[in-house]
Amino acid sequence: MCDLRQTAAGTVVPGEGRENLRALLRQRPRGNTRLPARLRLPGSHIPFPGVEFSSGLIYERERFLSGLAFSISQFAANQRGLTDEHVLTAIKALAETYRTLISGIYYERPPSMQPAAGMYSALGSFIHDYKKKESELVGFSALKDSEIFYALVFLARLIRNWTNGRPRARIYLQFLRGQFPQQDLRPETSRIIAP
Repeated sequence: MCDLRQTAAGTVVPGEGRENLRALLRQRPRGNTRLPARLRLPGSHIPFPGVEFSSGLIYERERFLSGLAFSISQFAANQRGLTDEHVLTAIKALAETYRTLISGIYYERPPSMQPAAGMYSALGSFIHDYKKKESELVGFSALKDSEIFYALVFLARLIRNWTNGRPRARIYLQFLRGQFPQQDLRPETSRIIAP
C-alpha cells in the first residue's frame, strides 16, 4: 500500500506517476473500434452502462484515483497470476458494494476467486485508510461514498477499454506498470516455459 502520510502533501504516487495519470486522463483510451471485429465489446459489456457522472469529479479526485491505480500496481507486482479480468472483477464488486452503501444498505459480496478477492481486499483497505487519514487531517472525511463509487466505475471502464477481453490478458496491468515505475516493484518474469 502507498504511504498515506504523503496524502496530505498531495504525493500519494511519485511525481512521474501523477503526470502519467494526468496524460491518461487527457487522452482517449483504446476504444472498441480499434480492436479486431472478433474482440469488439458490445455496449452491454461496458461496466455500469447506466451510470453517468461529471468528468470534473475525476479531476477533483485525481489524488484518490492515483492512489487506487498505484494500489493496483503494487498488488499486481506481488501477484504473478493476476490478470486484467481479475482486477476488473474486483473493482466491479467493490463498486457494487459502494452502490448499495449509497442507498443506505451495507452489503458486501467480494469475488470468490483468489486473485480478485485479494485485489478487492487491498483496494478496500486503501479506501478505508485514505478516508481515515483524511479525517485525521481535516477532522472529517470529505470523500463521499458516491464519489468512491464513481471513481470505481471510471476505473472499471478504463480497464475494459485498455484490455482486449481475453481471460489471461495483462495489457492494463502492463500499462500501469509503465505509469508507476518503482524500484521496489518486482519486474514481471517471462511466462514462457522452455522445455
